[in-house]
Amino acid sequence: MQKTTTTTPAAAAGTGAAASPAAAETADSVASMAATPSSSSSLTAASASQHSSNNSSERGSDSIIDSSGPAQKEDEQETTISTKHEPKSEQSMAIHYLASFHEICVVTALLPLVTLFTCFVTAYVFQYDDVHETHCRVYNIVPSISAITGVSPQRYFWRFSIALHIGPRIPIAFVYKNYYRAQLARLAPSLVPKTSWLITLILVLNCIEIAALGGVTYISNRENYPVHERIFITFMICSLCYMLATIKLNGILNARQTLTEQQRLSIKWKKILFVVSILSTIGLLVFFAKHRFYCHDLAFSWFAFFEYLIAIANMLFHFTIIWDFPSQFMVIVQGPRENLLQYLGAKPKLN
Repeated sequence: MQKTTTTTPAAAAGTGAAASPAAAETADSVASMAATPSSSSSLTAASASQHSSNNSSERGSDSIIDSSGPAQKEDEQETTISTKHEPKSEQSMAIHYLASFHEICVVTALLPLVTLFTCFVTAYVFQYDDVHETHCRVYNIVPSISAITGVSPQRYFWRFSIALHIGPRIPIAFVYKNYYRAQLARLAPSLVPKTSWLITLILVLNCIEIAALGGVTYISNRENYPVHERIFITFMICSLCYMLATIKLNGILNARQTLTEQQRLSIKWKKILFVVSILSTIGLLVFFAKHRFYCHDLAFSWFAFFEYLIAIANMLFHFTIIWDFPSQFMVIVQGPRENLLQYLGAKPKLN
């Protein structure tokens, strides 16, 4: 390589700068420069020193400089592109929120239960006459849920509690849907369509129940009794259908499966609370008719008693989520989607 670099200017001076040899030597120099960057720089300097004595050498040096320019630019562009892509592949993830899903479910389920008990005690002690007033004006000892949550200030306390309760219940409904769908893979192919339809039905019933709970809470019987009554009936029907469909779905998904102690407790209490809800609904309808059409003494108290049983059974039915999701977490993560999927693992296959 060094020999080619030193003979180029001398040969150009001795031959009187012939055009064809200069071009051949120029091509040799370009090939030499492309092979070794160090020789190209020395060749460029030698050509520049002979600029005054030989025009062909000048043209050769110009061509060498021009040919080296694009190669260097391409190298710079490749380096720039690689540097731009490096941070994306190395971008880390950031966890903005991490909370125990178990604790969120416990607080969500217990909030209306604690609030209902507080409203009952305070209304019974401080507003006894207001909460026992009925259209029959007969003797009663147990006020209804609508009565204790319809007076002030219990009205605002109950509404605030239900607002906090409804918020987490909506994402919990969709978490249950994905939780059930992730278990479809272990079923026979013939059962998948029917089970998938049942999962969708459970989601719809759960959402209607949540909406009806909000309607019953914010439209009191004293403000608009006909609308309040219809929304309460909707809540009752959707709640019972949701319980029955959930028990049926668990029976399909867990058939011939070895269950853990927590899963057995969850299914057991779901069945018990559903039976309590059915019996309480029958009692509620019987004593509602006695109170509404015959104005029997204590009929409204028995109606209120069964109403409390239905509400508590419904709350405890949703409280069984602590056995369905004992160790899960709710996470809000920032980062590239590829990194998240790689870190968290593949999504559950939804069949």
